[in-house]
Amino acid sequence: MNIYDVYSLYDVTPVKGKGPYVYDESGTEYLDFYGGHAVISIGHSHPHYINAITDQLEQIAFYSNSVNNPLQQELADKLEAISQVKGYDLFLINSGAEANDNALKLASFYNGRKSILALTNSFHGRTSAAINVTHTGRKHQAPINHGAEVVYCDHENLEEIIKEVKSGHHACIIIEGIQGVGGLDMIDPSYLQDIRKACDESDTILIMDEVQCGYGRSGQFFSFQSADIRPDIITTAKGMGNGFPVSGVLIDPIKMPAVKSRLGTTYGGNHLACAASIAVLEVIREENLVHNAKTLGAQLKSALAQLPYVTNVKGAGLMMGLELEFAIKSLRKDLIFKHQLFTGSSTNPNLLRLLPPLNINQGHVDQFLEKLSAGLKSI
Repeated sequence: MNIYDVYSLYDVTPVKGKGPYVYDESGTEYLDFYGGHAVISIGHSHPHYINAITDQLEQIAFYSNSVNNPLQQELADKLEAISQVKGYDLFLINSGAEANDNALKLASFYNGRKSILALTNSFHGRTSAAINVTHTGRKHQAPINHGAEVVYCDHENLEEIIKEVKSGHHACIIIEGIQGVGGLDMIDPSYLQDIRKACDESDTILIMDEVQCGYGRSGQFFSFQSADIRPDIITTAKGMGNGFPVSGVLIDPIKMPAVKSRLGTTYGGNHLACAASIAVLEVIREENLVHNAKTLGAQLKSALAQLPYVTNVKGAGLMMGLELEFAIKSLRKDLIFKHQLFTGSSTNPNLLRLLPPLNINQGHVDQFLEKLSAGLKSI
C-alpha cells in the first residue's frame, strides 16, 4: 500500500527534536524556524510536556465524551486565566479546520443564515466548510464543498467589508488577525473595531480564526486582543498542543448558549490531548513566552529589515514574513540543504514565512540571522 501523495517533500527525515532544533537520521542538526506550520510553540521535546503526556499515558489515554473528564475543565480554566479571554464556553476537537467548520455551523445555527463572508488571501482549512471559505485554496474545492454561498471581500478594503456585514445577509464573517498561508498581512486593529460594530448592528457573528496566529504567536495571546474587541467565536489549534492534535472553539454563551447534541466529537478533549494542552499553557505561563515572542519578534523584525534583497517585513511577534525581491523557492531549498535551516513559504512566491518556537532566545535569533545571511550571499 502506498502513502497518498499530498505534498511535495524535501528529502529530509527528522528523527529527533530538541528545543528549536531537529535532527535527521545521520545526526545532522537543523535550526527549526518554521515549527511545522507554527505547531511547535514550546519547542521540541520540552521536558514538562513529555512528563505530562507520559504521566497521563500511564493513567488513561482515552475514553469517550460520554463520561466525566475533569482535565477538560482544568484546561478551560487555565486557558481563560492565561489568555485573559473570559466568559467563553470551550468546545474541544482535533484540528484547526475542524474548529472552523464547527464555528461556521454555530453561526448558521444562531441566525439561520446560509451565506458566509470571508476575506481575500484567507486560509481556514481543508475540511468541507473550511475549504469553502478559504480564498487561497479555491483550486482544492470540490463541487460538494460549495454547499454555502461565500462572498469574499478585499482584506484591505474596510468599506467593502462593512457594506457586506451591514447587509444582514451573512451568517458570519471569519477573519485571521494575521493571515498565514495568504502572506502575513495583518488586519488593522481599527478595522476589527469597525467590523465588530457592524456585526452588532446586523446580528452577524464575528469569528476570529486564531488557529495559526493565536497562542502567543503574535506577541499577544490572541492576535485580535490588539484591537480590544470581543469576538463571538474564537478558533484555535496548532500551537495549542505543541504537536499533539487538538483544537478548540471558544463560544460566547451569551449569544450562543450550549445546546446538547448540537456539536459532537469522538476524540476531541481526550485525556492525552488535555494533558498536552495543559502542559503547553503551563510552559507559556512559567517561561513568559507571550512576552518573549513580542520582544524577540520586534528585535528580529528590525534585524531582518536591514538584510539585502528585503522589500518588506510583515507580521508581528514570532509570526513573520520576509518579502524579498525574488521568488524564495530556491533560497528555501538552499537554506535546508546548505545551511540546515527550516523556513516556510506562502501563496506569495517572494515571501519567506518564519514561525519559530516561542521559547527561542537571542542566541537562536543570532544563529538564524547568520544562516539566512549566508544563504542570501549565495544568491
